[in-house]
Amino acid sequence: MEFAGWIGFLLIAALAAIQLGIVAYAAQQAGTAARAAARVASQGGDGEAAGHGAMSGWLADGASISAPPGGEDVTATVTVSIPTVLPLLSFDPVTRTTTMPVTTSEGGTS
Repeated sequence: MEFAGWIGFLLIAALAAIQLGIVAYAAQQAGTAARAAARVASQGGDGEAAGHGAMSGWLADGASISAPPGGEDVTATVTVSIPTVLPLLSFDPVTRTTTMPVTTSEGGTS
């Protein structure tokens, strides 16, 4: 009987550890996508597509990426919703922002 009680506790502890890993991974993926989107948009490309391409597919599906061109700098903002393993937990989405200078086709800044 005591063994059954510990199994439940250990299962919840393992799922909580997995959930913390998913939170950290989502934050890392949001940062990677923001850098990729800003880099490509600063060179005149499609930053949103680059941001989605830089992320894992299962996180990219629920991600919101904004990389509007304009001015001397491009600011890309990525928001990723965090999937939950334990239904009792809910997390706010992770948002990361990156700004890069706009470059010309010759490789210098404008």
